Amino acid sequence: MSVDGWNTVLVLGGIRSGKSEFAESLVTDAPVVRYVATAPEGDPEDTEWATRLAAHRARRPGSWTTEETTEDPRRLADVLESAEPNEMLLVDDLGGWVTVLLDPDHQPADDVATIAELAEAIRGCAARVVLVSPEVGLSLVPTTPLGRAFTDALGAANRAVADACDAVVLVVAGQPVWLKPAATATEPSVPATVTAPTAAATAPIVASLADAEPTPEVQLPDVLTPTPPAAPTAEPGNPWAAPTMALPMVSTGLVIQPGMELPMPDEYAGPQAVDRLTTLDVPGAGLGVLDRVVGFAATTQGTSTPAPWGSVRVLLLHGDHAGGAAAGTVAGESARRAAQARAGQGALARLAAESGASLQVVDTPASAPIEDQPALAPEQVESALRYGWRLAEQAADAGVQLLVLGACGAGTEAAAAAVLAATAGAEPPAVLGRVITDSGEIDDAAWMIRCAAVRDALHRTRRSSRGAKDILAELGGGDVAVATGVLLGATARRVPVLLDGPVGLAAGMVSRDLAGQARHWCLLADHGGHPAVRLAADVLGLTPLLDLRMDLGEGANALVALPLLRSVLALSAALPVHPSLAGTDDTEPVADEPESTDPSYADPDLTEPDSTEPDSTEPDFAEPEPAGPGPASTGADEQPASGWRAG
Repeated sequence: MSVDGWNTVLVLGGIRSGKSEFAESLVTDAPVVRYVATAPEGDPEDTEWATRLAAHRARRPGSWTTEETTEDPRRLADVLESAEPNEMLLVDDLGGWVTVLLDPDHQPADDVATIAELAEAIRGCAARVVLVSPEVGLSLVPTTPLGRAFTDALGAANRAVADACDAVVLVVAGQPVWLKPAATATEPSVPATVTAPTAAATAPIVASLADAEPTPEVQLPDVLTPTPPAAPTAEPGNPWAAPTMALPMVSTGLVIQPGMELPMPDEYAGPQAVDRLTTLDVPGAGLGVLDRVVGFAATTQGTSTPAPWGSVRVLLLHGDHAGGAAAGTVAGESARRAAQARAGQGALARLAAESGASLQVVDTPASAPIEDQPALAPEQVESALRYGWRLAEQAADAGVQLLVLGACGAGTEAAAAAVLAATAGAEPPAVLGRVITDSGEIDDAAWMIRCAAVRDALHRTRRSSRGAKDILAELGGGDVAVATGVLLGATARRVPVLLDGPVGLAAGMVSRDLAGQARHWCLLADHGGHPAVRLAADVLGLTPLLDLRMDLGEGANALVALPLLRSVLALSAALPVHPSLAGTDDTEPVADEPESTDPSYADPDLTEPDSTEPDSTEPDFAEPEPAGPGPASTGADEQPASGWRAG
């Protein structure tokens, strides 16, 4: 659930305000949802009302269960009181509940007492509850007694329920406005400012992930907003990134388990967007293979005319793998890269600044040698998955439209190869790339040590379960586990992810067992020359858009391609339909060339030589007149610059 720290939320809104859709989005991350329907069926002849009810039913996933309370309005309080702590209830809506409460069939009844009972049931409910209610207090006072009775009763119910709930949100024209966002008394207060993270500040995060019981006070790392230097010769030492406040997140009690039903992209918008490209006024063969970018953005945005991603966040996962997986790497190199990115320096921070993307460096639990023992304990895997989910939720709450997932850590390629071998049956030598030293040389000895480590790890786990969490615990490690949580959380919040490097692809392979919908929200810009990335992309059905073969580090390769992808989306959204398909022709037909009245013009085949001029074998070249601007002409300096026009 996106509202962390609260158990009960009241969602208010007017007619067609989007309150029900918003309430449904709050519970999309719950593995099981009980939908409590309060509205009566109504008159069988009222087709419009039946259509509304059918639309509500069609939006509910098949995994949700539905419970009706229309027979007795007091039953809603009983449902809330009997709910279990691991349940998620969605009550839609209190307007229908008040309608049933005022029905003559349920009279005489004490409306005030029944509303008070409902409020007390909400306060004592052990489950998480989202209630939807129409806001009618902003309209005129009804002119009929029945209308006034309804608005008065609903207004009293909204006040009582809002007082009982932990949070209240008003949805206006599809935009949520939080009216009661104050945290509960047991939560730590939100700091006004957050200073730049230090090693001492990030250490509790890693320690908390290693605890069996996750502490709800864990804060996510700071989000860095890189800004490009004012000039290429910027003074050394000036960071390109400044820390902004990191929103504190607390544990939601989320249970991440296999078979979760998460949202799918709009399967119709993608083909419609690609078909629309064929109608645009584009010269030549069009966008080529990059039309897949338009199709992907259309499915994830739910429109046939997708817009370029505005707010982009890079998640750089830092976590080392011990043992043979890290053979050939310099000790402390990954920590240096992470610190460099935090300070707004290095290739990743520079590319993020140029792309206007924020950067978040995330420390993940260190992984044990997989050839000798499990990389993580089972409780660490659970904590890491929830931690990654909260990272994605934080980004979605901040309005991020695209996540770029990267990693820097010793032994990440070997860990990804082990995950691929366990999930896709790959041979370690086939998916392990060559080891390149800092001096640019190939280290075959280190490559063989990595292959041996993966081989021994697979032999050690040959009789172990191949479930998603088991693979993360035995082989994947902390960075792959956090990355898997990010993919699942982003899917739950409908945020697309741009993958880059072996860690993200390994997480995509693991996430199939937990939620198969996650891969449909992923885009692979470039394979980077990694054999593990190529194989995982083939299994997941992700076709790399480019073949740049750069190796700037995970995340950096995707940022290089990001401006190109944005340009394609901007072009597809801005270009008009070809005139021949729009029914009008903007081009003027070429008329027959009229006879010239200029006496200096004559058909060369009909002119007679001038006998008064001497014969010359050299042609005359007239001096060009100065092209000064005049009333009917525009000087060269006055020509408008080529580029985009704001439509």
